[in-house]
Amino acid sequence: MPATAYVIDASVLLAAILGELTAEETEVWLAGSCMSSVNLSESIAKLVDHGYTAEVVTDILQAMKLDVRPFDREQAERAGLLRASTRQFGLSLGDRACLALANELQRPAATADGIWAKLDVGIPIELIR
Repeated sequence: MPATAYVIDASVLLAAILGELTAEETEVWLAGSCMSSVNLSESIAKLVDHGYTAEVVTDILQAMKLDVRPFDREQAERAGLLRASTRQFGLSLGDRACLALANELQRPAATADGIWAKLDVGIPIELIR
């Protein structure tokens, strides 16, 4: 079965790095996938919070060879407009950046955040657990 190319949010990357996913699960969720630069920044901040040094974070991310997409004007506008339909669920800018990129690329968004299952924003969403 070919891997689906997802737009992953920070929770997926963190689950892979922190060992919350098996190697097989990591391959399923990350192979061919991409993420917003906003979500990369969010992931790095969380790794720093977990005590990872800048050098270790850099080494991990370089080894993963992630497809990181710039957060551009169109995505910024879409993420801002998603605020109205996601406010009640507490989605962050990073969450909305992920959804905006998924919308732009017409790919499903992948997350570990269960609250996303309640969203009705016209973007397919896959929960990793």
